Amino acid sequence: MRRMETENDLELDVTGLQCPMPLLKAKMALNTLQPQQVLKVIATDPGSERDFYSFVAQSRHEILDFRKEDARYSYWIRKG
Repeated sequence: MRRMETENDLELDVTGLQCPMPLLKAKMALNTLQPQQVLKVIATDPGSERDFYSFVAQSRHEILDFRKEDARYSYWIRKG
């Protein structure tokens, strides 16, 4: 059974970038969105999981969905 895709307003592919670039680029992309819009981030840096969860814990943003498939990390972040 295939999972339903989580909707997103903007997609950011930061594969191949190392910490702290995935988070910095995601912050810049979130700044372009309106509140409640969703940013999907695709990363390959294992440290991104810790970074993104720490970031949303200190902000008004929310991780709606997170998927780890092989060496690929996908985040759906709703702007607060």
